[in-house]
Formats: sequence, C-alpha cells, structure tokens
Amino acid sequence: MRFQPLLLALVLLSASCTVAAAPTPTPIPPTATATSTATEAPTATAVPPTETATATSTATEIPTVTPTASITPTPYPSPQPTVGFIFDNWQLLTTSTDLMNSLNFPMVAFINQNDRDAVSNQGTPQPATGVETLYYGSPTNSGSRVAVLQLAASTSNQVYISANGHSVAYFNDGRDATTPDAGGLYMLNLDNRISGRILPIRSLVQRGFFSDPVWTRDGTRLAMAVATGYDIDIFTIGSDGANLRNLTNHGSYDIWPAWSPDGSQLLFVSDRDTCPSWIPGEPNACDPTLTPQPVEGNVVGSIYVMNVESGETRKLTNERVSEPPRWLNNNTITFATGDPTLGEPPERRLWIAEVSTNTVQEVKLADGSDGPIRLSEAWAPDGSAVVYQSVTNNGSEVIAVSRNGALIGRTSELSFARYGMSAAWLRDASRIAIGGVNGQCPYGPRVLDGNFNFVTRGNPPPGMCNPTYSPDGTWVAFTGVNPRVDGRVDVLVANNNGTGTVNLTGALRGAISFIGWVGGQ
Repeated sequence: MRFQPLLLALVLLSASCTVAAAPTPTPIPPTATATSTATEAPTATAVPPTETATATSTATEIPTVTPTASITPTPYPSPQPTVGFIFDNWQLLTTSTDLMNSLNFPMVAFINQNDRDAVSNQGTPQPATGVETLYYGSPTNSGSRVAVLQLAASTSNQVYISANGHSVAYFNDGRDATTPDAGGLYMLNLDNRISGRILPIRSLVQRGFFSDPVWTRDGTRLAMAVATGYDIDIFTIGSDGANLRNLTNHGSYDIWPAWSPDGSQLLFVSDRDTCPSWIPGEPNACDPTLTPQPVEGNVVGSIYVMNVESGETRKLTNERVSEPPRWLNNNTITFATGDPTLGEPPERRLWIAEVSTNTVQEVKLADGSDGPIRLSEAWAPDGSAVVYQSVTNNGSEVIAVSRNGALIGRTSELSFARYGMSAAWLRDASRIAIGGVNGQCPYGPRVLDGNFNFVTRGNPPPGMCNPTYSPDGTWVAFTGVNPRVDGRVDVLVANNNGTGTVNLTGALRGAISFIGWVGGQ
C-alpha cells in the first residue's frame, strides 16, 4: 500500500476594521470653506461684522470634530498558527501473526510502563527505562499477552484504540531524545501493520480544550478536534491516512466528537448557537474583544448531531453542556448539565435523549429524595436505567434509578469520595459491577443484580477499580490495588459475578494502566 503525504491548508482569514470618520458638514468640506472665504472676502464689503464672526466660528468648529475620527479601535486578535495534516515518520511494525485471529474474541488492552523484566523483587528500586508497551491480553490465560506497540513512557495513557482493536491512535510528545522532532498524533493500522504520524501537534489540548481522538467501531476512520486560525473544527481521516475531511468547517468551537456505534452519525458540542463564527468578516461573526470565548470547565455550548454521509447537522438539545455527551446505541445519547462545585446552586443533572425524535428527558428519582448532585453515572446499555452517586450535604449514597424515575435500589454501604466511583452494567442489565477510581479502591469485587441486590461482596486485596464488562458479557475486567506490594496496581479479570479472579499482569514489572476491552465485536 502506498501512502502519500496529506496536507491540509487551513486558510487563515483576517479582516481589517475600518472606523468611519466623524461626520463633517457635507456641503462645506474644509478645503471648500477655505476657498470660498478667500474668494468672497473682497466682495463681501457689505456683510455686517456679525456675519463675519459667524463665518469665523464655523471655520473654528471643523477642527473640533476631526479628533473623533482619529480614535483607534481595539485590533482584532491575529489568527493562531495552524498545523497541517501530513503523513510521515511511517514504519512497518512486526506483530504476531496470531494477533488478528485473537481479536475475534474479547481481549484486555493495557499499558506497561518502565518494565524491569530482569528484576525479580518488585520492591527493588531501579531506574526508569523510559519505555512503555501496549499489550492485548487474553482473559482465558493469565500469561497470554501480545505486545502491540512500543512507545516512549511519556505517552502515558494517551492511547486510543478502536472497539475492534484493529486501529490505534497515540500521541507522541516528542521527548524521545532519538527523535525529538517526531512529536504529534500517530496512528497504527494493524491490518497492514503500518504506523505513521498524521498531525505534528505539540499537545492534544486545542485552544484550551482536551478532546479525545475517537475511532469508528470498525476502526476505519478517526475523528479529532483540531484548532484552526480562529476556531476549532472536527476532522476525520481514514486508517490508511487517506480521505481527510473537515466535517464541521463552521467557524465555531466544535469539540468532543463521538461516533454512533454504526459510524453513520457524529455527535459533538458547539457554541455556534451563541456565536455563529469567530472568523472576522463572516456573517454575524463575534468579536473576541467584546464576547468571551469558550473556556474548558465552563458551559461550552449545545449538542449537535451530524449525518456523516449527507453532512446534515442539527441541534439536538437546548440544554447547554460543559462535558462530552456519549452514545448508548444508534438512537440514544446521554449527557449531564450543571456545575457541582461552583454552580448557584451546585447541581449536576442527568439526561437521556432520542436522536430520531429529539426527545430529551431528565432522569432522577421521581420523589425527589436523591441529592441535587448526581455523579459518576453508568447507564444500562439499553438506556432503561442508570446508577450514580447521589450527593447531599449529609454525605452520599449509590442509587439505581429507572428511566422513568422509579427507584430500583439504593445503598449507603458503598461510600466513595465525590467522583470516586466507577460502575459498569452487563449488556442485558442483569449485573452491575461497582468500584473505585484512580487507585482509590476501598472494596473488593462488588457486584449487584438488576434489582440492586448484592451478588458478590469481595474483600481486598485486591480492591476493585474501573470495572468494565467484556462485549460478550462473560468477563469483568478491573484494576486492582495490592497494598502488600507497595500499592502495586494490576489488571485482573473475573467472571461476570466478580468471582474467580485472575491476574493478567502479575509477571510484569513497572506501572500498569488499564485501557479497556478490544475485539470480540
């Protein structure tokens, strides 16, 4: 397969601002007044002195108007430098011939940083290797894992994998001393084993917003938010580096793209309903010296959905959001509104919407007995129910609520810090696994049934964090913390009840980061 460099020239538009001079008496321009006075002076012997004074007064008033025209407007900000898409630094990678066959079944993706294979004692201090490896591991065999890609350890968890596991995007921050000018966004197509850089950017933060690159489920197209001269647009590119498109190309801030499961629709958030464009000279363009631009953490805009084939775009909700929405299925999305920290009053509300009908519904307990702050929500795949942390001034509890507001169950047995809970539903909504996040895993495997009754109450170690069910519902994978080994974090799998735990990473040294399930689609 041949690859040709792709270069997108992003046109930077600028406009000059012209301020009209203050109105000067049109019938008598300054030069005409001077000429008229000089011509008429010898013949105007009969003009009384009072009329001469009036003429003199008129002449002296003209300079007093002139300074108004010299007011200098605040200059419109210059366009920011933009980066064009390319395709370079490509290489052919060597991967296991069994990898693609293995992806017919669910596998666990994880990263191992600074591995010390030769060190038998995990507690022995060793210098960092500066390398991390992306692995796909089998849940049926704790020692079966395939090295997919080796990266600089500074990449950390900035690795984005398609649901089928065939395509990988990753960010290289350019800190590698051997290739210091090779920073940017890369992608790897495992079908042809070719990796290459597509965007030489210094950070995935664009105009202050972090927006994950996202693959279609089949891994054929990647969508990303990229800053242009005055705004942010959403671009897509094929996994072979071809067919680059600017999907939004609007002049507004378009961020947080999300593909529908079938890849036919793209969800995103935009401020276009409040600012049609930030590009000077365009119709109804906003002036950033007068209108505040969107800022990460504040309300950004409304949710839009695009038919990717036709380009038809419509606003899906009137509610304005400050965080990304997500798809549950090809017709249902979920999102949250409100500010749980600085809002007046502090609140965070949960919503579900049907794309085909633009039906938007808030989901909460019908009797109002849950708190105004609803965090860490996890939705049943069919949208029939949601589990979340309900936070009040008196503490928090975990609640499961049906879509119509009926209480499924609640428990104060599981106490997590705010944003400290993570939950996952089995595909048929018959099981809910609940754990902690970010290494704060106070409980062992905890699994409840669809009626919110406990099925498993495991005790640590290991504690359960970030539980995620496999696509076929057979397994639950999670990160577990073992305080007996210096707080070591491993990736573990268990059956869907949370029992029969197997450690997938116990033989590796260094830090472990769980990415999620891939394959088996």
